[in-house]
Amino acid sequence: MKTLKNYMVAVMSILCIPAFAQTDKATTEKIIENQDFVFVATTAMPLSSQDVSAILYKLNSPNSSGAINLSGSRYDLVVKKDSVVAYLPFYGRSYSANLDPNEAGIKFNSKSFSYEKTKRKKGGWNIVIVPKDVKDHQKMTLYVTESGYATLNVMNNNRQPISFNGYLMEAKKKP
Repeated sequence: MKTLKNYMVAVMSILCIPAFAQTDKATTEKIIENQDFVFVATTAMPLSSQDVSAILYKLNSPNSSGAINLSGSRYDLVVKKDSVVAYLPFYGRSYSANLDPNEAGIKFNSKSFSYEKTKRKKGGWNIVIVPKDVKDHQKMTLYVTESGYATLNVMNNNRQPISFNGYLMEAKKKP
């Protein structure tokens, strides 16, 4: 039992410590202050339920953690001073049916939204984004580290909550 406990502590330590930084502290602070960044999702973590667990069991290996690997896909949240554009997948239970298959996932383009950032005491930021001109009421919370790694939690009135792990990068400038 003690060996298993030590093994789990070692594995969690390796998973929690990033191998290299995505951005440096100055760049991360600059893009958050300028409200001009892209959150790139690398994994999705749906809220666990019996239905979702059964599907994940079929998609992933039986011993998987429930996280869905999104690498190789370009799922992101683009945040600018004048707009928020979301293109993210959704895995979980929806409480209202959407008849248009092109509207599946978390996809919207908002020009009217609130953006509230708070600096954490031990480093990093909490950013709350609430689009006001989107059909479904959503609240998106980004937890960002100084090195640019982030977790995005999406709360929606018509769906189960979902979280995404990923990183921030500078938005590409249009020529």
